[in-house]
Order: sequence, then structure tokens, then C-alpha cells
Amino acid sequence: MSRYTGPKFKLSRRLGISLSGTGKELKRPFPPGQHGPGQRKKLSEYGLQLQEKQKLRHMYGLSEKQFGNLFDKATNMPGISGENFMILLERRLDNLVYRLGLSNTRAGARQLVAHGHITVNGKKVDIPSFLVSVGDVIGVRERSRNLTTIKESLASNNFVPDYLQFHEAAVEGKFTRLPERSELPPEINEKLIVEFYSR
Repeated sequence: MSRYTGPKFKLSRRLGISLSGTGKELKRPFPPGQHGPGQRKKLSEYGLQLQEKQKLRHMYGLSEKQFGNLFDKATNMPGISGENFMILLERRLDNLVYRLGLSNTRAGARQLVAHGHITVNGKKVDIPSFLVSVGDVIGVRERSRNLTTIKESLASNNFVPDYLQFHEAAVEGKFTRLPERSELPPEINEKLIVEFYSR
């Protein structure tokens, strides 16, 4: 299945989380549709696992194939599979561009990367799924620093995670360490996702 391109607000309301991170989608805290307020039915165990997988997949904007391949990679790493998986998602270049405040959304960050505006250690990288390593420096190409979208995003951003260091003058950030589970989305229960793929 390809990446979801439908209405984001409708999807956010169906899953019960803000996919944009702004919370605007959840002004009406019930599923979309004519019978939205009464639609909440008790989900089966499989339904809960599937919903949790879809939450995380849509949050980071991955296709089913990308999501499954990354989960396989996480299970082959030492440690807790669920946490490894979430850390791998967090290490994606498009996500870190979003975390640094260079874009207001992950979709916007993905576009910045794909259009060649972002560098890693001084070299242009246009692959949104590129996995950033500890110590890598993420920057904006010199000719792209005056982009309105980047300027507006930086002006409205007031939080950068502790595992990143951002230097505003140079418009670049350093990935200083791997994030801890407590620094990752608290609304996700990764154990359900592990159970989903373990069936």
C-alpha cells in the first residue's frame, strides 16, 4: 500500500490522535462521519494492535512496506524490539528536520529533504528515510536558508528535544545521542505493534 494522501483531519479523528502535532484536528473529539459521536465500539485485541500500528505509521508518514521493513530491522537489533523500532523512526532524516523546527510538519520536512534543501555533514541528502547517526550534523543548504517556509517554521518553533543541539546562526543541528523512550511519543503503545507483527 502506498503512502496515505487523503484528508489528514479525518484520519486524525478516526485514530484519536493529532497527526500534525498541533491538536487542531481534535477540536471535535469523535470519529468523522454522520454517526461519529456514537461510533466508538469496543475493539478486539487484533483491532487494538492494528489501530496502534496505524497510529504510528501515519504519525511518521510511512507506507506499509517501509514500516514493515523498518520493523524487521529493529527486531534484528539487540535490545527491546519496540523501543528499537521507535528510535529508528526517530532517526529518519525527515523526522529530525521536523524536530529541529525547520518545518512545522513531518510532511513539510519530507518535502524539504526530497527537494534537496537539506545536508548531512555538509553533503546534500535528498532521501527522507536516510537514518541519521549520532554525531551527524543536519543543516540547510546555503542557497535554501532564505526560504519562507523555513524562516516561518523557525520563528514559531520553541522546543528542540534534548538529543538534538540546534545552532540558529548556522541553521544547523547536531544529533548528539539516541533518544530515550520517555522522549518519544507517549500516546503510542509499541508493545501492541510488536504483538501485531508477532502473530
